[in-house]
This record gives sequence, C-alpha cells and structure tokens, in this order.
Amino acid sequence: MGRHRKPLAPAPHPTRRARRGLAAGLAGASALIATVLALTVDPSAPPAPDRPSADVLAPQAAP
Repeated sequence: MGRHRKPLAPAPHPTRRARRGLAAGLAGASALIATVLALTVDPSAPPAPDRPSADVLAPQAAP
C-alpha cells in the first residue's frame, strides 16, 4: 500500500514564471545553436568514418 500524503500545492507564480522563462531561453538557445551549426558545417567535408559517403547513398545513373 502506498503512503497517503497531502498533494503538493501548485508552485507560486514567481516560480512558474521562472520556469517558463528558463524553458523559453533554452528553446531559443537551442534554435540559435542549430542555426549556427547549420551555417558552419562544410558540405564538401569528407563524411564521418562511421557513415558512408554521399556517393554510396546516391543512385548511379545508367550509362
């Protein structure tokens, strides 16, 4: 059997506001980092050693 306790009260308004602000800040930072990485990755760079090259993935045209 579980213990019976009084349910926790909702968080006070400043705490909720801080959580929402933190969540919004993390989402914005994540989007910014993704954009910076997308702009700085060199598409002509060789593939990672554990991944096949683009030539292997693209179908070859019939001669």
